[in-house]
Amino acid sequence: MGGARCAEVTFRTPDAEQVVKAMAAHGGLVVGAGTVLTTEQAERAVGAGARFVVSPGFDPEVMEKCRELGVPVVPGIATATELMRALRAGLDTVKLFPAEPLGGTSMLRALAAPFPRARFVPTGGIRPAHLSGYLSHPAVVAVGGTWMATAEHLERGDFAEIRKLTAEAVERSAP
Repeated sequence: MGGARCAEVTFRTPDAEQVVKAMAAHGGLVVGAGTVLTTEQAERAVGAGARFVVSPGFDPEVMEKCRELGVPVVPGIATATELMRALRAGLDTVKLFPAEPLGGTSMLRALAAPFPRARFVPTGGIRPAHLSGYLSHPAVVAVGGTWMATAEHLERGDFAEIRKLTAEAVERSAP
């Protein structure tokens, strides 16, 4: 997997469950499910082997289902109000989404300043050149991006390119 230790499989396609299952069987890789919108998707994802759940927004029902299932949930937030709701619900890690359209690292800094216990996973519009800016902020625990495994890569079966791009991202992320 190009040196990645963690991967998120989005639940946007009918094959997502099978992909989570196949990737979870790969030793040394922590696999989670992303774009989880419903409690039913959360159940299916965890049943397939997802060890965490990511959602594009804050949904209390999805959050509670993930707690019942015993997996961490990272809900998406785009505003201070949404961040306050997540923190009040007992979460400390959120997905800043869509990070780049919201203002990128400027938005991250603006949200992190008044909420020192919040941790962020920025995703959405992030390119390789953005990684160091996000990862240099102490409130960022991870950064997500789709450039490493695009639909075109998968349609072509270009796994060598996926490994190469993932390895480059891992290298850029190293301290």
